[in-house]
Amino acid sequence: MNKLFLKFVKVCPKSGRVRKIIFPKGYYRLLFPLIGLAALIWILIRVLPKPSRADYPCIKAATPLASGFLIYFASLIVSTIAFARTKKRVFLSPYFLIAGLAIFGFSDSSNLSLNAGDPDHPLPSSVHLANSPMGVAKGIFPGRVVWIHNSGAVNQNCSPSLLNHAWWMAENNNQSTIDSMVSAAIINLTGQANESDAWQALFKYNNASRGKGNVNYVTGEKIFIKINECSAWSGNFKTSDLTKVNGAQYGMSETSPAIVLTVLHQLVDIVHVAQSDIYIGDPIRNIYKEWYDQWYPKYPNVHYLGHDKGSGSVDYSKLGREQVVVSKTAIIHYSDRGTVLHPNIMYSLQNIDKTKIWHDNLYTIYEDAEYMINIPQLKGHMRAGMTMFAKNHFGSQTRGDASHLHLGLPCPIEMENDTSRLGYGLYRVQVDLMTQSLLRKKNLIFLLDGLWGTDYEQDKPLKWQLAPFNNTYTSSVFASLDNVAIESVGYDFLRSEWTAARGAGTFVQMRGADDYLHQAADSTNWPAGIKYDPDSTGVHIFSLGVHEHWNNATDKKYSRNLGTGSGIELLGIEQSKITEIACQENSIPVNFTLHQNYPNPFNPSTIIEYSIPKSQRVKITVYDLAGKEVAVLENAERTAGSHRIQFDAKLLASGVYYYRMMTDNYSETKKLIILK
Repeated sequence: MNKLFLKFVKVCPKSGRVRKIIFPKGYYRLLFPLIGLAALIWILIRVLPKPSRADYPCIKAATPLASGFLIYFASLIVSTIAFARTKKRVFLSPYFLIAGLAIFGFSDSSNLSLNAGDPDHPLPSSVHLANSPMGVAKGIFPGRVVWIHNSGAVNQNCSPSLLNHAWWMAENNNQSTIDSMVSAAIINLTGQANESDAWQALFKYNNASRGKGNVNYVTGEKIFIKINECSAWSGNFKTSDLTKVNGAQYGMSETSPAIVLTVLHQLVDIVHVAQSDIYIGDPIRNIYKEWYDQWYPKYPNVHYLGHDKGSGSVDYSKLGREQVVVSKTAIIHYSDRGTVLHPNIMYSLQNIDKTKIWHDNLYTIYEDAEYMINIPQLKGHMRAGMTMFAKNHFGSQTRGDASHLHLGLPCPIEMENDTSRLGYGLYRVQVDLMTQSLLRKKNLIFLLDGLWGTDYEQDKPLKWQLAPFNNTYTSSVFASLDNVAIESVGYDFLRSEWTAARGAGTFVQMRGADDYLHQAADSTNWPAGIKYDPDSTGVHIFSLGVHEHWNNATDKKYSRNLGTGSGIELLGIEQSKITEIACQENSIPVNFTLHQNYPNPFNPSTIIEYSIPKSQRVKITVYDLAGKEVAVLENAERTAGSHRIQFDAKLLASGVYYYRMMTDNYSETKKLIILK
């Protein structure tokens, strides 16, 4: 046997087997640099191709070792010089290395005991790389999110939780303005000229994406409007009539009755869906009388759903509600396969029930309806960081509550010092909810209620400081055909507003709040050992949409806005400008005026407005930089007053163009920019 080998092992003389390995004296000196070098190489291999992996648990565990190795390597160089001069090797001491590792290790973990919702000690947020899109954009205009803001949509002098004057009351919501906001949202989302064409485009896009062909809505197909009414649990309403109990989450921010009324108007009066084919509810909860009383008088034949947790305390036959029914076949299989989710997780991780949760049933409405319109409220969340479309489906499963799903969130126990699930690269239950076929395919449009946004799910609406809100209620509506993109935009608004400096709940700042968006956008961000397959078919959806962060909270530009990538396009429209101009149309202008188009830059449509003091022929033409005419937008006799036209430039390439208005005695030219 090799003599060198025998120096390092003890061999049994009878069996010839190695019984003991004898390490050379001082071998431990080599362990630190070898482990540290391996950790450094691992980090470089993982993080350089995808910087977002820097927050993965494995990377964070390796960081102190790699940092210690760098200190060791630097000290080795310094000590070599020192040795040459002083013959001393102080820096080569392993004790120096241990101290370095300890310093770097503690510096990385010292901030993990901070509370998520404490404004003075918010949980550290992750680094959000601007304009670095991941995933595959969805939509008629891929990645488009339309944001309509009109401060006149809600009563800015409202005290949101004041008895007899709460935010959800009709008197505090300008219904006609909200109607116009939703109308503008669907028109700009689809690039169509009117509401009817816009809805046709939505139905055709949805059906084509599901393999049904490029077909419109068919009479008799059912539509489910999924709202967020999570406060309507037992104790918060009177069982006799479902009236909201004064003082019990009386002002809690949820889906606005006004925006649902607008959607009902659109479906019944524009699309001509029969009222009897429309269903409304948050299946795990009830619908308050105050909401019902705003909808029923105009739309009495709509199905209004209710849920009393099987107590039988609510007589639905007298209240105009219908009891939801649990499906035997509609099931969501959680992709953690029993390793993360357990029952009854609400306020403590002590003595946790280790029963494994493998799946949940859904309600029959998800099978019966052909289309779904998900309308959550824009707000943060004490356990999830934020709650929008994905989190709204916590109310779509059929258990008594959704506490068992909390372990799939970043902060399962609200404000306790539970940091075990913060960060990136962990199983996120929202991805399963976004992927499950019934909850995914039937989404006709993602409509985000931003009329009364707030900091977290149980708070009343708050006024925002972020521009253009400037100490007003958010008064906004968001729409998209990309689930990931619209939640990403909502997250950027939330994280930019609810900071420690803001002085309200900072739950949205918890590290990993957007982990589920990373994973929903790009399967390379899935945790090791997890393959999202909530239908249990073995078929995986590798991208549900596109995720990125805007360049900054002032400009609010995404990669498609900047023309730098194929991520999100935020099409923001300040509708109060349209309202002001519309009010002026009845008066006769004194001068000829050609207004600057808005939005600008745009993709693919923009609004051009002009005014003329007397009736005459108006011609508006678009030219490219070479002076070539590329479009004629107006060429007809117009009456005195203010006018508005929509320019659809989807057939033109990105670039700078000019539009010119000409009459018998007036001519003016302005510049517009198309960014695709």
